[in-house]
Amino acid sequence: MIDFYAMGSPNVVKIYLALEELGLPYTVHPVDVFGGKQFDEAFRKLNPLAKVPVIVDRDGPDGKPYTVFESGAILLYLAEKTGKLLPADKAARFDAIQWMMVQMTTVGPMFGQYVHFMRFAPKGNDYALSRYLTQVHRVLETIEARLGKAHYLGGDEYSIADIATVPWARAIPTLLGAPAAQKYPKITAWVDKIAARPAAARAFAAADEVRGKVTGFDKAAPDTLDRVFGRGQFATA
Repeated sequence: MIDFYAMGSPNVVKIYLALEELGLPYTVHPVDVFGGKQFDEAFRKLNPLAKVPVIVDRDGPDGKPYTVFESGAILLYLAEKTGKLLPADKAARFDAIQWMMVQMTTVGPMFGQYVHFMRFAPKGNDYALSRYLTQVHRVLETIEARLGKAHYLGGDEYSIADIATVPWARAIPTLLGAPAAQKYPKITAWVDKIAARPAAARAFAAADEVRGKVTGFDKAAPDTLDRVFGRGQFATA
């Protein structure tokens, strides 16, 4: 059994997708991030960075409980644990890993910063908004080209590279608008193909369910938002 500390963000949805695809039993522990619960001492013992997702595998290495934080590390751990979602062939394996790293180092950070300056920052941040939107489109253009050459990001097989990336890609119409989404037909087709997988449908439904159990960002107290974003009294510069 895996204890899964979660809310509904794209980085958390990755883990829902993997757990459902792998058929691993898990128990969800909602973490009310916009209620500030990730800063509680008990949670910070699981992740000192005070971030979700986190898993605790009760049947970890040597049969002992093992805690894993950071979504990319969790995906690698679950793939290694089960022998699934990563090809056995070494070259194909690293094709999948490097495309997962594109999500970790570029897709997530660029989307995340764009959403922050679009949704949370005060007016007058036009340069930041333009910079991160440009970076979002640059990486989407790269992924669009990749999917013109391969069935999945890692190659022929569905892998943790796809699982890492699709929660962000499926938000393109919401975050960038339908006209922008139309620029990426191969990404749209790939998202639809993954969403049609029964495990993905279960994962997205589970993520929707946990969202109803935590505070929405639009309901967060101002001082909690300041703490989450490291601003106001919580800024160090």
